[in-house]
Amino acid sequence: MVSKLAISIGQCSDKGVKPDNEDFYGFSYPSEPQLTHKGIAIVISDGMSGSESGKEASRACTIGFLSDYFSTPDSWTVKNSAQKILSATNSWLHSNGYSKYQSAKGLVATLSILILKSNTAYLFHIGDSRIYRMREDNFEQMTRDHRVQTADGNSYLYRAMGIEPHLECDCRTFPLQVGDSFLLTTDGVHDFLSEKALKSYLAGGEEDIQQRCEAMINAAALNHSNDNLTCQIVHIDSLPPADDSELKRENANRPFPPPLEPGMVLDGYRIESEIHASKRTQIYIAMDTQNNRRVILKTPSVNYEDDPNYREQFLHEEWAGKRIDSPQVLAVLESDRPKKWIYYVTEYINGRTLREWITANPKPDLSAVVDIVTQITKGLRAFHRMEMLHQDLKPENIMLDENERIKIIDFGSVKIAGIAEIKSEDDTNHILGTLNYAAPEYLLGQKGDARSDLYSVAVITYEMLNGALPYGRDMPEQTTRKKLSKLRYTPSVDLNPMVPIWVDGAIKKSVAINPDLRYQDIFEFLHDLKNPNPVFLNQPKPPLMQRNPLIFWQSLCGLLALSNFILIYLLKIG
Repeated sequence: MVSKLAISIGQCSDKGVKPDNEDFYGFSYPSEPQLTHKGIAIVISDGMSGSESGKEASRACTIGFLSDYFSTPDSWTVKNSAQKILSATNSWLHSNGYSKYQSAKGLVATLSILILKSNTAYLFHIGDSRIYRMREDNFEQMTRDHRVQTADGNSYLYRAMGIEPHLECDCRTFPLQVGDSFLLTTDGVHDFLSEKALKSYLAGGEEDIQQRCEAMINAAALNHSNDNLTCQIVHIDSLPPADDSELKRENANRPFPPPLEPGMVLDGYRIESEIHASKRTQIYIAMDTQNNRRVILKTPSVNYEDDPNYREQFLHEEWAGKRIDSPQVLAVLESDRPKKWIYYVTEYINGRTLREWITANPKPDLSAVVDIVTQITKGLRAFHRMEMLHQDLKPENIMLDENERIKIIDFGSVKIAGIAEIKSEDDTNHILGTLNYAAPEYLLGQKGDARSDLYSVAVITYEMLNGALPYGRDMPEQTTRKKLSKLRYTPSVDLNPMVPIWVDGAIKKSVAINPDLRYQDIFEFLHDLKNPNPVFLNQPKPPLMQRNPLIFWQSLCGLLALSNFILIYLLKIG
């Protein structure tokens, strides 16, 4: 099951020695689809002590942001949404503070916001409330105080919500890791507890998060805090697969691994053997020494380390694989440890490729072929439901384990709808997929759809049954519509008389040069493979010249030669 963003959160606030609590805090943890589109928002605000209505200001900052942020369009970035809301809130505080109190200090508050979306944290900060992060044993303050010390030992805020008509807000982003913890506090807490003490509460132990928040507030009060006290603790329980842009940022400065030899260890993976190497990638069998399981490691070639497009494509391949959750698709494993290099890890399959299966089964049973095609179709449906196209289906990219269960592998050509980062792939001149298996529209430089993957499945089906390709091996690399129009489909009966005519009809429809003539849904093809379609049963058998021009002309030449011999013989005896 693909994991989702999940957190644990605790929060506590107390007025302390003051007559009223001017701190305000809150969070919004939406359900889907907003959890994916907008993320989780955690907000803390502290009404400035010297302002006439700090409580009203902190309340407006917190409630206003939590309400307005989730009302912004899903197409807006987090930064754009937050900045527009903060700018509008700041203008309202400043103008109303002046009109109501005739002072720039009428409605003023600090504000710190943490937004968790996918695998990224977005931080927005104005004032001297704080956000800390604990990662493993490293405790770090992620915000800076907008406060200055004067010569007489006093201090004052030089930046806060509502002070100035134009807002200056600190913004930053950083990747998340499972196990990260965040602490949000107002100065009534962090000014009266040491970093060591704050770290101890964030580290936790057996107490739950809410109890830790309450204990922190009590400890600050016992240390003679003279202000309101508020804190929030957030723990990252799980994360979804990183999105494409996040994965690229995360790996921007990571090096490519060197060529690996058996016995070498990469981030806890001990290399056992190399099973594939090309100019572009290497694939290894490895033992995960942390989890004691055999896995597959795929690494990029150092030949392309300085090629940003290649790096982007390799990372896209990993990300695409992580999005698919299907028994018929190779599982790309989530990393459970910090990575020092660029590579990715998949499940290990003890089996063989479909190409090896075809070689070992030159005359397979129809039922065995249909079973394999059924599994391929289910795997492809998992891609298509995610608005993804595989685009490079061929026998070499399909594995069968020892129980004849298939796995679709290789995500190097996968296209994902709506991902701007893959536009560069569409604009390139190279052929998508592999010649003889790629749909004709790709060869013409056109975009494909689910029917393009269907074409590849049907070609593979034909090859399993007949040991050949439906248009032979004459698919032209420099393709034009005129060249494609000359291609002739070879009926299965010419190669394997055991293939039912209705099965061949379903295959022929699926490999039509014009995608509009193919099935519109891949499961329609599967249905007609299993159930005789009367349309194909009632079709007249095409003439020999159309089915096999070579045999037609050879037969015609033979008949002409025979007739010439007969004519010569008759002339001689006459």
